[in-house]
Amino acid sequence: MPGISSAQQVRIALGERSYPIFIGTGLLDDPAAFEAAAAGNDALIVTNETVGPLYAERLARVLARRHRKVRQLALPDGERHKDWASLNLIFDTLLGHGADRKTVLYALGGGVVGDMTGFAAACYMRGVPFVQVPTTLLAQVDSSVGGKTAINHPLGKNMIGAFYQPLAVVCDLDALRTLPAREVSAGLAEVIKYGPIFDMAFLGWIEAHIDALRACEPAALARAVQRSCEIKAEVVGQDERESGLRAILNFGHTFGHAIEAGLGYGAWLHGEGVGAGMVMAAHLSRDLGLVDDAFVQRLAALIHRAGLPTRGPVIDAADNAGRYLQLMRVDKKAEGGEIRFVVIDGPGRAAVRAAPDALVRQVIDRCCAK
Repeated sequence: MPGISSAQQVRIALGERSYPIFIGTGLLDDPAAFEAAAAGNDALIVTNETVGPLYAERLARVLARRHRKVRQLALPDGERHKDWASLNLIFDTLLGHGADRKTVLYALGGGVVGDMTGFAAACYMRGVPFVQVPTTLLAQVDSSVGGKTAINHPLGKNMIGAFYQPLAVVCDLDALRTLPAREVSAGLAEVIKYGPIFDMAFLGWIEAHIDALRACEPAALARAVQRSCEIKAEVVGQDERESGLRAILNFGHTFGHAIEAGLGYGAWLHGEGVGAGMVMAAHLSRDLGLVDDAFVQRLAALIHRAGLPTRGPVIDAADNAGRYLQLMRVDKKAEGGEIRFVVIDGPGRAAVRAAPDALVRQVIDRCCAK
């Protein structure tokens, strides 16, 4: 069985907090993939009710070779459960079993599980070690990498959290075989974003391989995950806490987060919001005179081919643009009530800019379903 010896490795360079990302097949069954965590301590696998039955026992068997006691916790599945109540289930389990500062948390699941487990690890006893074991495409190419952890608030997505790096990220590509087509498409949104903001050659590769990616062909997935992680590693290594460059990774997310909050978390998948959000951000970039119409159409066509929405929903029949603006003012990039957008400052380059409300209203009116 392939394992760590054949895995690709990308390294996040953060000094003493540097860590590896392993990308390959058969990693869930390979003890060597989990050697970053000290042996002999207790472990808690945090998963959800969907992923747990598929992979938790396999991971537990491997971890039992390294840890004194391995426990499991299955959280409710879905973005709507990324909240205080689910977070407290993790704390209840840790406290109930007398977990100490050397207890290792393993986040086995998608972005919701990874974000909540990382946030719990950052908070419990002011910090315990954790390992990301992402099982969705979106988590493997984005949310598991870089140390962002959070829960949602009804007024804003990911507004309560911490920067807290894992010991390692273990991306077993075999786990992607069980993903529904909708989840694959949602993950492709985060793959696609790396092209226009950083690497146009990668965007061309995605265009050429989009059908293979949607079909979960192993070679295509391996390349997509590896290159996405390489780009994110380079950005995070320069700007861990999003004081500048790292903000470009939020291309499409300001609009996308407004969609998720406005519809209610879980109505659209995160990647679906980002897909429509990237189209809206591309339109805004064009209206600011930064890209041409051909670029906008190229990006929108690829997002459509990925199986993602290219038009935003109407979230308020009375004043749709006004509701979007209200929600976007809660975005983490907003400063003094001024919304700041990630825009394409020429193909392969991104910048964070403010834009007049009137212009943003025009983009929303043009890009939302009627």
